[in-house]
Amino acid sequence: MKALYIASTGMSAQERNVEVISNNIANMRTTGFKRARAEFQDLLYQQYNRAGSQTSAQGTMVPAGLEIGSGVRTVATPRVMSQGTVSPTDRELDIAVRGEGFFMVQLPDGRIGYTRDGSFERSPEGTLVNSSGYQLEPGITIPDNANTISISADGTVEAFIATPTQLGQLQLARFVNKSGLESAGDNLFTETAASGPAQIGTANSEGMGNLLQGNLEMANVNSVTEIADLIAAQRAYEMNARVISGADEMMQATSQLR
Repeated sequence: MKALYIASTGMSAQERNVEVISNNIANMRTTGFKRARAEFQDLLYQQYNRAGSQTSAQGTMVPAGLEIGSGVRTVATPRVMSQGTVSPTDRELDIAVRGEGFFMVQLPDGRIGYTRDGSFERSPEGTLVNSSGYQLEPGITIPDNANTISISADGTVEAFIATPTQLGQLQLARFVNKSGLESAGDNLFTETAASGPAQIGTANSEGMGNLLQGNLEMANVNSVTEIADLIAAQRAYEMNARVISGADEMMQATSQLR
């Protein structure tokens, strides 16, 4: 009975949906995290009577066909790249992006990682690094005798030593298709063919967002929305399980016919 297989695809799809929702909820307090959502497509259809086929020599046609679908599948889990809440931290090396753009860090394998997590620290050499120790690109080195660090909205980094001294300028990267970025863990994304090449520019210009020193962007996860989606996924899973149970009862009744 095809209903068993069709319902099983629905249960599998909702299981994947719950996994996506659970990851969103688990990362509610992850800095710069972007929630994902599951997207589905129906599977191939078996045509028993095609719409528009002729039913007589006079040319009469079938107004509506007879077709049965094969179920559903999960096709994508795109990231929702909406702005998260900007929260003050009062740390001078915490930076939030308000608007378009990603920070860039140098990965150990030589690639560039992209992140919205702006919680930076100073390495033993004085360079700015993220929480995993990856160096911010372009590199900024802060002298040991610097008293105060100032980061403007356009990314200009200044340190007060004897007089204000410009140390460099932070840059941001943006993509034509942000949802095409590949999640690499550690709050990082990497470029793919689907995302297109990184477009690098200065903050607060050329369509880039501005920077807010002493702030961090929180996850864009809404707990009420996630719980509502979780309940809907659970109910869909239960209904597909009920279909399997109903199909089993029908097969049992058929096997008992004499």
